[in-house]
Amino acid sequence: MTITGGIAEADAASATMEVEAYKRLYPLQFYERHLDSDVRPDGRPLTRARPTSVNLGSIATADGSALVKIGNTTMLAGVKLEVITPSTASPNQGQVAVDFQMPSICSPLVRPGRPAEAAWVVSEQLSNALVSSNFVNLQQLCIVPGKAAWIAYVDVYCLDADGSLLDAALLAAVAALTHLQLPAVKVTETGRVVPLKNHNGDAGQEVDSIAKKNEDQIVKSRQRLERSSMPIALTCVSHRKHLLADPSAEEESILQMSLTVIMDTSGRLISFYKPGGAVAATSATVKDCIELTKKRVAEVNSIFEEAYEEACGTEMMVE
Repeated sequence: MTITGGIAEADAASATMEVEAYKRLYPLQFYERHLDSDVRPDGRPLTRARPTSVNLGSIATADGSALVKIGNTTMLAGVKLEVITPSTASPNQGQVAVDFQMPSICSPLVRPGRPAEAAWVVSEQLSNALVSSNFVNLQQLCIVPGKAAWIAYVDVYCLDADGSLLDAALLAAVAALTHLQLPAVKVTETGRVVPLKNHNGDAGQEVDSIAKKNEDQIVKSRQRLERSSMPIALTCVSHRKHLLADPSAEEESILQMSLTVIMDTSGRLISFYKPGGAVAATSATVKDCIELTKKRVAEVNSIFEEAYEEACGTEMMVE
């Protein structure tokens, strides 16, 4: 290495240290200098979301599962089915129960043994989004009206909390429910629900056999949930005149005015959520966020359809 080259490398290292020191001491000013040039410090355009991936069938022991990544934010969702007695108010419907958890491995801000403050907020918004969107046809979860139905327990685990938690959690929950298969079952004369064989072909043959032997016996074939318009969320953070889509955890902590829009793939607005804070969202900001969500919905739907075809299309060919 030449002396000139060594000096250049030393100068570059010194400049990098100065930038990092400035970022640590004055994080907001550091971001503002980049935002005024309509770019983030990492070079990502303000309105662009991070790379997104969806993988269905990530948990072999679950009835439905999915692994979702948005940038570094990672969510694992699993669905388990149990038989319940339907409520008297809705005798022909099953139920969906959602639980969102943030273990300490997901972020250094989450302390072991203490529930994360953001966990219950995301859990509530996640449940509200699934209910409001009517994404799951609860009547399809009914086995025998008034006697037996499925309850789908949807557990979403945050493996890496790097911003836009609701966006990733909702996508993971929806993907896991889409991957869900209701097992083939028969209902005995006493009302007991008995699962049939696991293999789809054998189960189908057994269903036909039972139906021929006893026409009064109630039998449900193996089936996936009916697909409907999928709810998709986009979180944005706003600072002055700037609006950033899909913020990282660092961006959320520095640019503290955030809002989340949830819209389904048919273009219907499901919900709008803004945490409390000193800064109010203007009507122009809300409108811009909705427009960004429309584009995000189309982008995520395309990613999801490719993942669904790869996972479920292959399964159908095997069956």
